[in-house]
Amino acid sequence: MKLILKLAVNVFALLIVDYLLPGFTLTGYQAAIVTAVVIGVVNTFLRPILQLLALPISLFTFGIAAFLINVALLWGVAYFVPGFNIDTFSTAIIGSIILSLVSWFLNRLSK
Repeated sequence: MKLILKLAVNVFALLIVDYLLPGFTLTGYQAAIVTAVVIGVVNTFLRPILQLLALPISLFTFGIAAFLINVALLWGVAYFVPGFNIDTFSTAIIGSIILSLVSWFLNRLSK
């Protein structure tokens, strides 16, 4: 049940970012659901490995490298998931920030 609630929160957060940010495009609810699942899988398996490899750079840059890894992973998900598109890297940066804030807020409301 918790997994479904978390998925619903992430889908809703993606739809909010799609509404707020031009250049961050989801073609429908099915694309939002697939995108939320793929982002969850990528964040569970790939992100920890990349952040561990980039730990020395992250320490040197005070966490900016870790943030850029998150942005690059979001942009990579947009490349692989049909129906989800991010136009530019700067849109991915802004989208990552908004997505993080909206997800955090919605997760706080759901507890």
